[in-house]
Amino acid sequence: MSEPPTSPRGQADAPAEPGAAASEGLAELARREAQAERGGGEDAIAAQHAKGKLTARERLDLLLDEGSFVELDKLATHRSTGFGLEDQRIPGDGVVTGHGTVAGRRVCVFSHDFTVMGGSLGEVFAEKIGKVMDLALRMGVPIIGLNDSGGARIQEGVASLGGYGDIFRRNVLASGVIPQISLILGPCAGGAVYSPALTDFVLMAQGAARMFVTGPHVVRSVTGEDVSAEELGGADSHATRSGVAHVTAPDEPTCLAHARELLGFLPDNNLEEPPAGPPEEDPDREDPALDAFLPDRPDQAYDARDLVERVVDPGGLYEIHEAWGENLVCGLARLDGQPVGVVANDPRHLAGVLDARASEKGARFVRTCDAFNLPLLTFVDVPGFLPGTEQEWGGIIRHGAKLLYAYCEATVPKLTVIVRKAYGGAYDVMGSKHCGADLNLAWPSAEVAVMGPEGAISVLYRRELEQADDPQARRAELVEHYHRELANPWRAAERGYVDAVIAPRATRSQLIHGLRFASSKREVPPARKHGNLPL
Repeated sequence: MSEPPTSPRGQADAPAEPGAAASEGLAELARREAQAERGGGEDAIAAQHAKGKLTARERLDLLLDEGSFVELDKLATHRSTGFGLEDQRIPGDGVVTGHGTVAGRRVCVFSHDFTVMGGSLGEVFAEKIGKVMDLALRMGVPIIGLNDSGGARIQEGVASLGGYGDIFRRNVLASGVIPQISLILGPCAGGAVYSPALTDFVLMAQGAARMFVTGPHVVRSVTGEDVSAEELGGADSHATRSGVAHVTAPDEPTCLAHARELLGFLPDNNLEEPPAGPPEEDPDREDPALDAFLPDRPDQAYDARDLVERVVDPGGLYEIHEAWGENLVCGLARLDGQPVGVVANDPRHLAGVLDARASEKGARFVRTCDAFNLPLLTFVDVPGFLPGTEQEWGGIIRHGAKLLYAYCEATVPKLTVIVRKAYGGAYDVMGSKHCGADLNLAWPSAEVAVMGPEGAISVLYRRELEQADDPQARRAELVEHYHRELANPWRAAERGYVDAVIAPRATRSQLIHGLRFASSKREVPPARKHGNLPL
């Protein structure tokens, strides 16, 4: 044990007492910090709780590892003093910013404080967010935003609008460089919606969360539509209709837990690999149940998630856009301990066809995975693109081209399994060898052809069938012949478009070996400013 410091005369020094000036400064610091931590005061906090909402700091406590939060700009206050703001100079100015850890990994965060002027964004508020976003970009760590704001601070005029613009630009600069995750935990309206929309993932808590450009009152006055705030911009609407919400949760704690789980699949930045877990102890382990997985009839549906979860590591699939574009399943999982992105056609919805919505969903997901070094696993069972005037006039060509572009552009390892149908242009689009897949496998049940047997026979043998004595019997013969000669995996394998036809039971082991081999993949795209995605 060290000895206490002594004076030159050998006497132990007494603890130093702060002078009057220092004591006054420490007291003022404590007062200001306490005021910042109280936000808008006890009444405002009680009102927040009465709405079923947590405070800005309570949310950070649930999101971050205990004791890890380091706050920045805690004492910042707004500069404008007009229109009644002179009486509301609250330290923090309505947003809590800083950095901490999630499962030991560094993150930068900001959390809107609705108890302070309704969480409205002003000049200093925006500067605080911009500062922590700049910090996240410099340090190469994810940025997580907890949104609960009444919108632009009217009293600060154009400074508020400028603040939003400054944040939007930083969102774009950080895009594809560091993961950006937005949680909507209260109102988010007007121009405020575009910052979350520019981020990689939007998570919404059911209940108080709202997102819309114009609220119900404006909609009613302009269009005459009578719609509630929940129906217009609630979590369920954005999860099922607009596709704005990637993930929804029944309450705030669950939403915050989702953010922690989601982060576990993502790297700190685009120059790092995603956080891997322990690899498979027996990479050659097979699953005999997969040999009998498909229904007996080719027109019978199955749940694509069941297939995916039999192949990936325990823990299953963290699904993205679960209730939007349901004919295409997209999600994050682990294979051999490695985080991967999974894309699979789901025959339970529209027979697994690609329509405009599913194509856009898939394109966004594939590009996100490519940006953050997540290998892509694609399970194909697609009868084609959805026909009809609604789809054609709705831009199926443009939206389908987005998915095609995304797969062709992706430079991460791409592994594809053709499970059943792979017809028409959708065969090409769904991670085919022609779009740069590194490993293409097919089950013996795969049907790879320009179109399905029934449609093909109707085109090729229409006149013969019209003149046949027994059209049904002749049709059955021709369909069987078509299957034998064209709608199978053997022709694709003969041409090298499929690397191997495998027993379904070997799917996991084949993908693990393929993923391990592709881990060193290096692909340098041609020099260009950027491509022209068909938006």
